[in-house]
Amino acid sequence: MKIIRSREELQAALAVLPRPLGFVPTMGYFHEGHLSLMRASRRENRSTVVSLYVNPLQFGPQEDLARYPRDAERDRLLAEREGVDLLFTPDDEEMYPSVGRIPGSLQRTRVQVEGLSSIWEGASRPGHFEGVATVVVKLFHLVQPDTAYFGQKDYQQALVIQTLVRDLALPVTIRVLPTVREADGLALSSRNAYLSPQERQAAPRLYQSLRLGEELIRQGERDPQAVIWQMESFLSKEPLCRLDYVTVVAPETLLVPAAIRLPVALLGAAWFGKARLIDNLIVR
Repeated sequence: MKIIRSREELQAALAVLPRPLGFVPTMGYFHEGHLSLMRASRRENRSTVVSLYVNPLQFGPQEDLARYPRDAERDRLLAEREGVDLLFTPDDEEMYPSVGRIPGSLQRTRVQVEGLSSIWEGASRPGHFEGVATVVVKLFHLVQPDTAYFGQKDYQQALVIQTLVRDLALPVTIRVLPTVREADGLALSSRNAYLSPQERQAAPRLYQSLRLGEELIRQGERDPQAVIWQMESFLSKEPLCRLDYVTVVAPETLLVPAAIRLPVALLGAAWFGKARLIDNLIVR
């Protein structure tokens, strides 16, 4: 496995890689969810590139950029074990060169997916999806993959990326793979490292609330507000949980429908201590 740090090195290395090329963009601190994406890329392509970059553009001023978990050596070993061909690990100057910057900003040009970027995660984290969309388009331009792999755990993010690829006619196929979970249902996330033992025990309650919503829908409940109220009530009984939102939405628009018609997406976000966790469940 080659470790590449500059755009020039990347272009030279890509020129000799066999096609088709799979790409897994990450912020590192790999867990089984990341590794499942790498394995899928290895199965479906002749070459696999993984990027490891904690993108400051998608973090707000009060968010956890400085303390976001990092372990570059462990990530290198895991990627190598999975048979990754190239590990691209740029720094901020490589991704956002200082030449041409507006003072105090990372770069002048941003990518905005209207509508999908301003609700739910976008409302809780203003500017987040603009940062995600911008870095993803930049990485697609640099790597030129045939297929890129994302996890369903970040459902809204995957939908934003699918939309920008379609709207901008980018020549890449987006594959969204199922969420990888612990035995008790907790979705794997790098931010799970923030959880204390007590918070870790309480954290699966977010997924359990979504499963409760699914059960109500399966039993015939068609009022989304009734389902949302029941999920909120369930989470309110966990003292270590500080709810951001749980909701029932149409999978393509992320809007709450007047009445539930399958399929629907159940989305949730909540704080457990310092860890803000998100999850989702699709009811088909």
